[in-house]
Amino acid sequence: MTAKILLVIAALFALQLATSRVVWASDPSPLQDFCVADNSSKVFVNGFVCKSMDDVKAEDFFTYGLDKPGNTINKLGSNVRAVNVNTIPGLNTLGISMARIDFAPRGLNPPHTHPRATEILTVLEGELYVGFVTSNIGQTNRLFTKILKKGDVFAFPQGLVHFQFNHGHTRAIAIVALSSQNPGTITVANAVFGSKPSISGEVLAKAFQVDQKIVDRLQAQFWMDNNN
Repeated sequence: MTAKILLVIAALFALQLATSRVVWASDPSPLQDFCVADNSSKVFVNGFVCKSMDDVKAEDFFTYGLDKPGNTINKLGSNVRAVNVNTIPGLNTLGISMARIDFAPRGLNPPHTHPRATEILTVLEGELYVGFVTSNIGQTNRLFTKILKKGDVFAFPQGLVHFQFNHGHTRAIAIVALSSQNPGTITVANAVFGSKPSISGEVLAKAFQVDQKIVDRLQAQFWMDNNN
């Protein structure tokens, strides 16, 4: 009987631990109507300190300019205009943000992840080839892709590597919503080849199963691109 009780206690403890992790992984929930971020505060917390209710204004929930196209004259041919808690302080604790993405013809929003958010995308103009890759399932990372046209919607699960590519010859525009006030973005190529300090070339060569000279060239190219 004692052994059974211990097993039940252990199971309940494991369940509590698992559910606690789920809570910790999400944005903090609001305990009042809103908690406008006080960007002037020197207090460091997980998120932002609330501004006094007496100091809150309508402008804390407002931004503008998403009707204007972003500048896509760059090597990738894309531009992401993020609207998150850093843009709208009133998003603090609300667990949501958005972005406008502009694509030149053949423009790419390169493979990246959002460690703290699921993303849902709507095409407003043009066509996009989009996709995401699953985590390691056995020995396979499955790729899910779709060609999206105007009005189509596609979801990218939280934390998974994904991309959007304008495979057409006209510009494309998309609006995305994300389930975090501050989703974070890790661009795979930048993180792997452009980290500071650099990841060991020997490590990357072995990981990608290529000659180290190739890795050295890639790291040098990323260094030049980020320091010019």
